[in-house]
Amino acid sequence: MSTRLAAAHLASTFFDVEAGVQKTLRYIDLASKDGADLVAFPESFLPGFPIWHAYLRPIDAHAKFARFAAASLRIDGPEIARIRDAARNARIAVWLGFSERASYSEGCLWNSAILIDAEGEIRIHHRKLVPTFYEKLVWSRGDGNGLTVEELPFGRVGGLICGENGNPLARYALMAQGEQIHCASYPSIWPFRDPAGGAPYDLSEAIRVRAAAHSFEAKTFTVVSSAALDDAGIQAICDGDSAAEAMLRQCVGAASMIVAPDGAALGGTLCGTEGLVVADVDIPMLTELKQHHDMAGYYNRHDVFRVEVNRERQAPLHFSGRSKRTSHEDETSFAHETEVAG
Repeated sequence: MSTRLAAAHLASTFFDVEAGVQKTLRYIDLASKDGADLVAFPESFLPGFPIWHAYLRPIDAHAKFARFAAASLRIDGPEIARIRDAARNARIAVWLGFSERASYSEGCLWNSAILIDAEGEIRIHHRKLVPTFYEKLVWSRGDGNGLTVEELPFGRVGGLICGENGNPLARYALMAQGEQIHCASYPSIWPFRDPAGGAPYDLSEAIRVRAAAHSFEAKTFTVVSSAALDDAGIQAICDGDSAAEAMLRQCVGAASMIVAPDGAALGGTLCGTEGLVVADVDIPMLTELKQHHDMAGYYNRHDVFRVEVNRERQAPLHFSGRSKRTSHEDETSFAHETEVAG
């Protein structure tokens, strides 16, 4: 029996959380009607990826950060609850990238992703370990709590965010838990150099190489979900800055695909045009490939190498002893950060 996977290649509705949630719900429904067992969404799909920090001076980006923080989601907020309900109603698993806001600080954000199962339960809650390059102006460092692989009825699922998919130890932590389906989420573009000064950074090729490498080494199927960047998004980001708009339009866009262990892109590739990449995969055939190279099994030397993962959820305070809290809300806010991911 095959497993059907779907990668959503979609443009974010920048800062408009309600419109973004509605779009998420619509594509969950479309993927479910297409028979998909799992659908993956792009990095920071809600409320959009903070591309402006690539070209704005930090001193000029405060207003954008305030808007972005206000539009970021809490893990126990109503937006996530609606998406969990949609997954349960559609009987489909969902990998969702979003900007997460801490319950204890309006300005503490993480680049996060969650795996929701077909019962609407959050099975993985991952916060990107290290914000990449200019992302450090927006997001805090995550932790190892989400470096886990979950057994779903159709396969063992894990995932990483953008540049993490090139982190050998993070990837090994998942393959050593028997990962069979890997979710990899990316933004729409990555302005690393000004395209006007030479060849632009080819994000699509970087994504393809990373996905093929992990699929080959881990013997997994990788579901790559990248964002698209439409005219509405450019207008929301640039606020009439014609130079910034010209620069963004010259960047090479990201691609969405489903990559097999031999590096093949199953079901085609989407770049620019919104839609779903859908492919049927054969999970049992992965066992045969591991007879050749099993990097977490016989083709490793566990007596030579030792890898340890700290899964403790990071928190701003650690209380000892018993004390009276000023309010019930204050009592639960810090516990939530440590307990929600199970």
